[in-house]
Amino acid sequence: MSTKQAQKILLVEDDSFLSNIYQTKFTKEGYQVAVAGDGEEALKAVKTKKPDIILLDVLLPKLDGFAVLEKLKKDPETKDIPVILLTNLGQRDDVDRGLQLGAADYLIKAHFKPSETVEKVKKVLERAAI
Repeated sequence: MSTKQAQKILLVEDDSFLSNIYQTKFTKEGYQVAVAGDGEEALKAVKTKKPDIILLDVLLPKLDGFAVLEKLKKDPETKDIPVILLTNLGQRDDVDRGLQLGAADYLIKAHFKPSETVEKVKKVLERAAI
């Protein structure tokens, strides 16, 4: 693999325990990880950190993940950044809503180990690079 710059992930997660697990896993895989703990912080971080991909929880303080996703997809500066919703909301309606709003994927935390989430991120980044 070439010595390209590490890809940047913005992890939007209000549970610090989970956030640390994902952050550790992605850092070990060679990614740069920025973390935001709520929806408003996430929108600010996207502008300053310029991530290659965003892992976005749906149930967040201040602004939920659906609202954040909607704002990101309406903004010409951020609309092309792939967003993977990473949540425990597993209802079909929630999944459909997330995908209709423009999410690249929808992962239910309880169904995916962090290592599987890393694999999903790699696949989405590969698709985005094409």
